[in-house]
Amino acid sequence: MTERPGAPQLDRLQRALNYRFADQRLLIRALTHKSASPDSHNERLEYLGDAVLGYAVAAHLHREHPGEAESGLTLARAALVKRGTLAEIGHALALGDYMRFGVGEMRSGAFRRASVLANGVEALIGAVHEDGGVEAARALVVHLLGDRLAGLTAALVKDAKSALQEFAQGRAMPLPVYRIVEEAGARHAPRFIVSCEVAELGLMATAEGASRKEAEMRAAAQLLDLIEADD
Repeated sequence: MTERPGAPQLDRLQRALNYRFADQRLLIRALTHKSASPDSHNERLEYLGDAVLGYAVAAHLHREHPGEAESGLTLARAALVKRGTLAEIGHALALGDYMRFGVGEMRSGAFRRASVLANGVEALIGAVHEDGGVEAARALVVHLLGDRLAGLTAALVKDAKSALQEFAQGRAMPLPVYRIVEEAGARHAPRFIVSCEVAELGLMATAEGASRKEAEMRAAAQLLDLIEADD
């Protein structure tokens, strides 16, 4: 197991987070990968942080962009909470330098892995929620997202379908295939379930929306997240 980060290191991280923990044990747990401790690791805090992150971003967008439609807010939120964004934040924080891993995971380079960094950021958000409450966690989310959140509108969010198409074309792959899995709901409130598949990668995602276009956009966004998680 890697050594526990010392107090000076933790002070540096807390300054970067713009938050100081009253209970330092929560911070240590948020930084502990399950390979380092089977009984006291960060997965439960990661679970909580994922929910808090989604809420904090949704609340911010709802408040700051009152004229935006639900579909636009959904796309903006997806761009902000996706794994790639969280991994970038974890990299900027040098989070891998603070985390604790088992020897095998450390040797495998887990401290550089995008999925591990993204999970660590979520765990920190969950830990702040437990230590300081929902407002402290909300403030941390706004701080971490920074310029990504400030002034964001749905118009600035790249179309997920276009981004996925560009990804496939850039690697000489067949274009993504979209299929309607189910149509449901009343005429005035339809619901579409659509799948999106990139066969070359062996990946498929399914999403729901109030229109076929919205469902396809959400499915494409989910597939992009799967691609990023595999990198």
